[in-house]
Amino acid sequence: RVQLVESGGGSVQAGESLRLSCVASEYIYRQYSMGWFRQAPGKEREGVACSDSDGSTTYAESVKGRFTISRDNTKNTLYLQMNSLKPEDTAIYYCAAGRVYSSLLPYQYDVWGQGTQVTVSS
Repeated sequence: RVQLVESGGGSVQAGESLRLSCVASEYIYRQYSMGWFRQAPGKEREGVACSDSDGSTTYAESVKGRFTISRDNTKNTLYLQMNSLKPEDTAIYYCAAGRVYSSLLPYQYDVWGQGTQVTVSS
């Protein structure tokens, strides 16, 4: 069954903003740490930000100060607010969940969404 569903991707100009959403099953949302990852063409999947169930967050250096990860506990939803987008942020963005802590390592996550495309043009 589908446990993570992302939405919110799109095409924007550099400097603009997007917000990604990831709706999770209740069990996943309550029990797992959740994160956002991205994969650009020809590149490996990389961690962007993660949010643990205790409220702690971790960010990749490349997005610190521009991206914000957050949770809405009433909706079992994880968000990624992306501001000041750059062309190098262009990628497919994935939501994932795992029994980890403060990890941006994709291999440590075992539940994945289908991905949503983000394209930033200059």
